[in-house]
Amino acid sequence: MKSILVTGGAGFIGSNLIKKLIKLDCKIVSLDNYSTGLKVNEVKGVEYVNDDITNISNLGNEFTICFHLAAQSRVQPSFEYPNESLRVNVLGTSAVMEWAKSNNVKVVYAGSSSKHHEPSDSPYAMYKFLGEEVCKLYRKSFDVKVEIARFYNVYGPGENEDEKYGNVIGIWKTMINKGRPLPIVGDGNQRRDFVHVFDIVDGLIKIAYSDITHKDAWELGSGINYSINKLYEFFYERYGVQSTYIPNQPGNYKKTLRNNDDAIKLLNWRPEDRLKDYIDNL
Repeated sequence: MKSILVTGGAGFIGSNLIKKLIKLDCKIVSLDNYSTGLKVNEVKGVEYVNDDITNISNLGNEFTICFHLAAQSRVQPSFEYPNESLRVNVLGTSAVMEWAKSNNVKVVYAGSSSKHHEPSDSPYAMYKFLGEEVCKLYRKSFDVKVEIARFYNVYGPGENEDEKYGNVIGIWKTMINKGRPLPIVGDGNQRRDFVHVFDIVDGLIKIAYSDITHKDAWELGSGINYSINKLYEFFYERYGVQSTYIPNQPGNYKKTLRNNDDAIKLLNWRPEDRLKDYIDNL
């Protein structure tokens, strides 16, 4: 029986991944410090270790696969807490790589589409970029089996709806429940590649169980991008909610879109455009 570690297993993507993994014949352990992860996301039959990512060496050597999802994962909070972003996204990833090297564990690292922009645009972008570089260092210099999966704008059940840590869809859901207008940053013409968490989970599992290695990174995006103004149209059509434009924010990219089709061509990964259906059924 495979033993699988999911860092950040009480978070949005981690909990959805665990719900899929639990159906496979494997033992699952989650490592999460619950800074943004939630107890309500815990799944029966899974062992949950409440500890920091930098303490991963305290775990045993029973694991064959590690999905490294633990991160400070939002742009705007990284401006407020840049040192924490550095500690978790770079030093935490270094700790995971060192542990994987010592215990011969295959790691699937959650990268970011921010890689395709200037790293100095935000602490988040810089430290996720450096996290990837740490992975590549250990792959090249220490033969650690590590694959990088770059996420785009992930949405779906269980997403964070907090106004600080949530994605735009989660934040807008909160605004609807509070009877408040939906905030649109800048002019709303920025375009985002929205990808459903179920497709992310499917991609992660395909990467972990494949013997194919990627020289750079697996791009997990839908391959379709919508403007934020178009996203608002979907919400307005369904809920009749008003919007309000707010000043642009640092690190707000003009466009994200899947950079290559390797996961589709080599892993038979098939993401679906579920965005409007998801919005219609919030």
